[in-house]
Amino acid sequence: MSELPLRAQLASVLGRSAAGLSRATGRGDGSVIGGKIALKVEPDLLAKLARGRRLALVSATNGKTTTTRLISQALRDLGEVATNEHGANMPTGHITALSNNRSAVNGVLEVDEKYLPQVLVATQPEFVVLMNLSRDQMDRASEINLLAKRWRIALGKSNTRVIANADDPLVAWAGLGAPHATWVSAGQRWKEDSWCCPECGGHLRREQDPYWACPECGLSRPQTTWSVDNDSDVLVTPEGQRIKLRLNLPGDANRSNAAIAAATAAGYGLHPERTVERLREITSVAGRYTSVVTMGVEVRLLLSKNPAGWLESFAVLDPPATPVILSVNAQIPDGKDTSWLWDVDYRVLRDRRVFVMGERRTDLALRLETDGVRFETADRVDEVLAKLKAEQPGLTKVDLIANYTAFQQIRTAYGRVQ
Repeated sequence: MSELPLRAQLASVLGRSAAGLSRATGRGDGSVIGGKIALKVEPDLLAKLARGRRLALVSATNGKTTTTRLISQALRDLGEVATNEHGANMPTGHITALSNNRSAVNGVLEVDEKYLPQVLVATQPEFVVLMNLSRDQMDRASEINLLAKRWRIALGKSNTRVIANADDPLVAWAGLGAPHATWVSAGQRWKEDSWCCPECGGHLRREQDPYWACPECGLSRPQTTWSVDNDSDVLVTPEGQRIKLRLNLPGDANRSNAAIAAATAAGYGLHPERTVERLREITSVAGRYTSVVTMGVEVRLLLSKNPAGWLESFAVLDPPATPVILSVNAQIPDGKDTSWLWDVDYRVLRDRRVFVMGERRTDLALRLETDGVRFETADRVDEVLAKLKAEQPGLTKVDLIANYTAFQQIRTAYGRVQ
């Protein structure tokens, strides 16, 4: 990589110093403030830091942080990797990630859906990784059809290679705007945002999953070269090789993330068998899927921020005998609008012991009541555990699903578990 100009060097140093001060004073990990300070000094710093690197940008509504971590894990076989794998996914976080590892030729950056076109122009990445698009934070982000259109336009002006989930019509339509694409059959459990054709607005024909097509304009699912077989836990490569995944992250969603990660790593020249070996080493991502033991009970932490994410969390819950805690906030990072709660089908919880927490527990309680789910309210996890232990002395496990800030508050209470 070429040496940074003097102004950019100064901006990078000041940004790292600000980030370090933030960490030292316990105000945060410094990713955002470091980038903000650096941008004040050199507004074009992101483009300068990206020059000469082989970058992959990862964007989606769900699974960005996990897939970024998986790709980064695989690429470490090639050396150092510059990455924001803990989730600071706007340009300020990208600047911090690239500044913190100037010697890394390879980089993987999680990118907020709204910022993808801007970051694509600035960084000129080798790969753009697209997984899914569904409704999320409607008070902050645009309608997802508008997001997909912006992606498509930006990709059409770029020479990057897209690695995308062909099973999501919105993602596929956006990716079809790129001149080069690798298509993965990664699955799509949540389909409520993709019944209409993104090209003409016609009703998509989806009789045989995962295939979809528009009978009006002819838009159809691209032919895939990579796929994941969830029933047999197998990754299928373009050569037809079937590799057992055996991941230590649960659920179909993480098999999908792994398939996308393997296809991306292959673009860097890594063999999928070795990639899968590396992916098995991951047991938790920024606290997601981590279990903490408190009061003699194992509490498994699951992050879900929108209807599609809640659907995936329900799919990995332990058997019905295991109680579940649901916690919802509505702070700025979550989105102030909680109307999305009405898009989630909670009936799967009817046979469980359910507790609700968080700033918007009343909204959640009303939604559960409408779906005929019995629930109890609580203020803290320990309060729930004390009640359960008194009634069920042999209790050993509880699942906890929370949206973003609720999840972070719970992580902090347990020492920011990894």
